[in-house]
Amino acid sequence: MGVTPQVVGIIGTGNISAAYLKIARDLNLFRVKAVSDMDATRAAEVAAEYGIQAMTLDELLADPEIVAVVNLTPPGAHADVSLAALNAGKHVYSEKPLAVEREDGQKIMDLARQKGLRVGCAPDTVLGAGIQTAREVIDAGRIGRPVAANAFMMSSGPESWHPNPDFFYQRGAGPLFDMGPYYLTALVTLLGGVQKVSATATKAFEQRPITSQPRAGEFITVNTPTHVAANLTLDGGAVATLVTSFDIPSSDVPRIEIHGTEGTLSVPDPNTFGGPLKIRLKGEKEWTDIPLTRPFAENSRGIGLADMLAANESGGTHRASGDLALHVLDVMHTILESAEHEKTLTPRTGVERPAGLEARPAWYTAPQPA
Repeated sequence: MGVTPQVVGIIGTGNISAAYLKIARDLNLFRVKAVSDMDATRAAEVAAEYGIQAMTLDELLADPEIVAVVNLTPPGAHADVSLAALNAGKHVYSEKPLAVEREDGQKIMDLARQKGLRVGCAPDTVLGAGIQTAREVIDAGRIGRPVAANAFMMSSGPESWHPNPDFFYQRGAGPLFDMGPYYLTALVTLLGGVQKVSATATKAFEQRPITSQPRAGEFITVNTPTHVAANLTLDGGAVATLVTSFDIPSSDVPRIEIHGTEGTLSVPDPNTFGGPLKIRLKGEKEWTDIPLTRPFAENSRGIGLADMLAANESGGTHRASGDLALHVLDVMHTILESAEHEKTLTPRTGVERPAGLEARPAWYTAPQPA
């Protein structure tokens, strides 16, 4: 990205904004000039904490120094905010999902291409040390040819800890849309895009009691499936099983396993950047820990943005791309449609498997551990 970090603005100052502001401060990968939020008081507090400016949305979009907008608004606002930023001539990096509806995601990508602008999207956890080391192991052929994968996100739901959990049980949320992007993006990064989908889905309860404060005792009406199981055929020929659930009191299944002709790779939680990463080859009786060979083992949300900005300067292809996010959004809708219609379906989009991140990206100038 050059010596001088590029200047960005952040729209939305919820909890996730701290991760982007901290990496901007600590690793100097980009510079946040301003934040904006519908809650002006909250924006002013965050701006004061990090020594930056608080702006209205219109002010931020009109600022000529800001080259890219980081869209950290709630999912339902992602499309409108991203489209407004693109119309203002700004590159966009969005939290997941790209949009709630696949048609809105397509509008974002169409407008970006029309204007010659970049779109990136979380999760960039797939660029972290854990999954990038797993990618290196797979590409080196250590487990042979990948044949199958299992991915499990099992929980009892967020109503026990989130202060306002209602939106988790509405269209565009549920376990699939809330956590599925981490798992699907990891599977595509490791093995390739999704060609076919066959799925079933259900919900354990029509209403769920909130047990977190301050709304303990209230009930949420459930308007989306809360247990979704899908079989996915991937570009490279592997078949993956993905289960996402808010209906599981407890579980001891692995997060992700990749099974090859010569062994199995146990992949870290795709909602984190680090390990552990383990391998067990054919004929072995024990798992072996694999040391992480790549940077960004700690919380590094924002490295996808840094990679996008660098690729824009060089003319290259960024990895946490809008095309990848649109494919993941499309696959999630296809999973729910497959479950509803009880048939195997083909996603509307395809995507190339993103290139692996270099052991020392050109835009990363901070020292690395030996």
